[in-house]
Amino acid sequence: MFLGHFALGLAAKRATSQVSLGLLLAAPLLLDLLWPVFLLLGIETVRIDPGNTAVTPLDLHDYPYSHSLVMALIWSLAFGAVIGHFYQSVRVALVGGALVFSHWLLDYVTHRPDMPLYPGSETYVGLGLWHSVPGTLLVELSLFAAGIAVYVRSTRARDKQGKLGFWALMATLVALYFAAVFGPPPPDVPSLIGGSLAIVALLGWALWADRHRQALVTPAPRLKPR
Repeated sequence: MFLGHFALGLAAKRATSQVSLGLLLAAPLLLDLLWPVFLLLGIETVRIDPGNTAVTPLDLHDYPYSHSLVMALIWSLAFGAVIGHFYQSVRVALVGGALVFSHWLLDYVTHRPDMPLYPGSETYVGLGLWHSVPGTLLVELSLFAAGIAVYVRSTRARDKQGKLGFWALMATLVALYFAAVFGPPPPDVPSLIGGSLAIVALLGWALWADRHRQALVTPAPRLKPR
């Protein structure tokens, strides 16, 4: 899943208005940000296999440290603890951790049974929504539209950068999504890794656009140190 992860980050702005959209998007994308790093380090591997499913040409046969159930829980707890401490907010910690784990849940729906329960597990899970292009498009685009709606109702553009910058980012995400679904597969694994790491630039774009928008909801109070 791609747009679905962005959707949850967008919607989370309503619950944690003090947190930058860049961070809120980084949370549900964290596992996919770790994955190319682990590929570079040789900790995990992937094969380009056109036709593996109707949606993705990737054979995701080996990614237990970024996408297994147990490791997803560990990454969720770690991210929630760090961001909660930084913002001195239990709500931010809970939302941040939940966003990270939401990645595994959405991937569980879309992936074929290729997601291990833990490193070394011989049990793999996945409901296989990716076997249906129309079903995948319906779910992802619906989630994305809902996420945008919540974000737009929770913020207001301060200037043209806040309005045009945000909507340009949303259009870019949709264009990248359709290119991934209907375009040719990546020519090789290094190209795949480079494209995956480029997500960081999108997060920077989101951080910049969000700075030009004003939250319309009151942030939760910070914890008072004893």
